[in-house]
Amino acid sequence: MSEAAAELPLPLRQETLRAIATTGVVRQFPKQTILINEGDVGDTLYIILTGRVKVYASNAAGREVVINFHGAGEYVGEMSLDGSPRSASVVTVEPTTCAVVNRAQFRDFIVANPDFAQHLISTLIRRARSATENLKSLALSDVYGRLVRLLNALAVEADGRLAVRERLTQQDIADRVGASRDMVGKLLKDLVAGGYLLVEDRQITIVRKLPPGW
Repeated sequence: MSEAAAELPLPLRQETLRAIATTGVVRQFPKQTILINEGDVGDTLYIILTGRVKVYASNAAGREVVINFHGAGEYVGEMSLDGSPRSASVVTVEPTTCAVVNRAQFRDFIVANPDFAQHLISTLIRRARSATENLKSLALSDVYGRLVRLLNALAVEADGRLAVRERLTQQDIADRVGASRDMVGKLLKDLVAGGYLLVEDRQITIVRKLPPGW
């Protein structure tokens, strides 16, 4: 699946993080810990205090598509607040600390902090919009188009150049754009040879504006 829309998430303010954390239990999770399993029924929300998690979906054959990544100041599991099964899985990609809050505690917090309800609504709208953009990209763009969208979404300006901060493997990229690792590797190799990209130690720099088609 393609990368989420380039709109930045709205991290929670530190005081809000601390307030929510006091309503639940703060826990530390090692890298590669499954927090949420797709299809399970649960009422737990994870407020990320430090670290980073990956949201993904997979099928019975083990094929995986990455939906998004979230870091400190964000939360996952809010879709379970209606009591429905989990719509995706979540795993830590580095040591992560979360405030673990159940549905009743979270609802009480929203009632006591109405400003946070606006943050929750904004987050849900952004995630719904992102899902729509992902679906459009997957249906209407070829692999190259999805790769360009991903790189442009992740790149930030540094020293006069656009660079992707994350050190991504070819498989990481393939999982995000819904393609094979071999196809991604070929496209990256061609873009490097064409002088559009520079790849050093998994660090991708956009040297020239990527062409709309390849």
